[in-house]
Amino acid sequence: MALNSVFSWFMKKRFHQIELFMKYPVEVQNELFERLIDTAKDTEWGRKYDYASIRSQKTYHERVPLQTYEDVKPYVSRLQKGEQNLLWPTEINWFAKSSGTTSDKSKFIPVSREALEGCHYKGGKDLLALYNHNHPENGLYNGKSLVLGGSSQINQFRKDSYSGDLSAIIINNLPFWVEMKRIPDRSIALMDNWEEKIERMAESVKDENVTNMAGVPSWTLVLLKRVLELKGKKTIHEIWPNLELYIHGGVNFAPYREQFDRIIGSNKMNYYDSYNASEGYFGIQDRTNADDMLLMLDYGIYYEFIRASESHDENPRIVSLSEVEIGENYEIVISTNAGLWRYRIGDTVSFTSKFPFRIRVTGRTKHFINAFGEELIIDNAEKALSKACKECDCSIVDYTAGPVYMSHEGTGGHEWLVEFDRAPENLETFAAILDNELKKLNSDYEAKRTGDLTLRFPLVKKVPTKTFYNWLKNQGKLGGQHKVPRLANNRKFLDEIKEMLVQETV
Repeated sequence: MALNSVFSWFMKKRFHQIELFMKYPVEVQNELFERLIDTAKDTEWGRKYDYASIRSQKTYHERVPLQTYEDVKPYVSRLQKGEQNLLWPTEINWFAKSSGTTSDKSKFIPVSREALEGCHYKGGKDLLALYNHNHPENGLYNGKSLVLGGSSQINQFRKDSYSGDLSAIIINNLPFWVEMKRIPDRSIALMDNWEEKIERMAESVKDENVTNMAGVPSWTLVLLKRVLELKGKKTIHEIWPNLELYIHGGVNFAPYREQFDRIIGSNKMNYYDSYNASEGYFGIQDRTNADDMLLMLDYGIYYEFIRASESHDENPRIVSLSEVEIGENYEIVISTNAGLWRYRIGDTVSFTSKFPFRIRVTGRTKHFINAFGEELIIDNAEKALSKACKECDCSIVDYTAGPVYMSHEGTGGHEWLVEFDRAPENLETFAAILDNELKKLNSDYEAKRTGDLTLRFPLVKKVPTKTFYNWLKNQGKLGGQHKVPRLANNRKFLDEIKEMLVQETV
């Protein structure tokens, strides 16, 4: 009990600091910008763009070009080999492994000590501070935290540096007071083989007093189902009666919510969303049952935005935090305390409020379907699928969708491969609800569907259990950082999965 009281006191103290940037968001960002520029002025990058003479954000925008990973990659390669003071003045020895680009299987995002402590750790603590504020009678620190982390390895260039999932880098560097409450043991948490890892994790945590857990929904469900099997129970509440908080992120939680409610079986369960990536910790759900997140503005990240409709333009117009509009879709551009400058992370968000600034993640700049001018984004798909699941009393494990190209036989369309946890009684009804909701959510989609002239009725196919798990395994992409691509503007993923299913039946 004493530990939980100390925990609550610390979290209340941090909450007052959060209130400060909620009240003065633009001022906090302006001060942060000046600090970042001054700190990096003597790095190789800072000298190249003469940071010492930058006196305004306008000059910064005009002088420093927008960056993608391909632009930053040469600097990352040099950092991995041991060079320093390139992008950021302090040592860079950690590299967060993230999903790849068109030319590389993986990206390696530099992580500084400042980013680790002042952004990633701070994000984790702040989520607990906000939860503690909303639930002052919580008992989180009376039990254990179950963290479904990634894997880590020494990089190929030098022995004093390593790369891995961001979660692995965090676990490798946790302070003792956090480590003493975290499960499973580090030797299990950082294992590379995910199938063996899930088994070892389930065995090691099934008899613990778990009060909170964190991880990507799809992999967390795999673990919870295995724990249920080992214990011979119907609900997680029977095993962990004090479980009260699940922190999720990485994908939209809505399609998974019903499965978690059913598996956990507790009416006191709380779900909190977080928006953290290899490049930074950006947002935290600050209100119970909200569907948006507070944009965290004092984490060493300076924000700019590009209207999503202009993200593929050669010279897109930059929008500052003070200029964003509620409901507009924006691509995020960040400058960070790990040396990423005007970096395009590829995510899109929309603002639900200003002062304080709250956001919803709407998708990825590369994950959409626009084969026929329909501009279908992940946010549209997730909302429509959630509606279809609710109406048809079913739930989804995973899905992917892409175009069916026009042919001499008729118009084009969209093909959806869906793996259900609980399938609808009538798949045609499910598809009809999906189609109607997409029309309501997206005027371009509605226009293209009119009279079936450009887009015909969606082709929804139910795939067998573990289809997406097996596909990820075949791709060598089992693990927390890897996610099923929801939407694609080509048929690459659809055709790979369908070919795999054909081979499995041969």
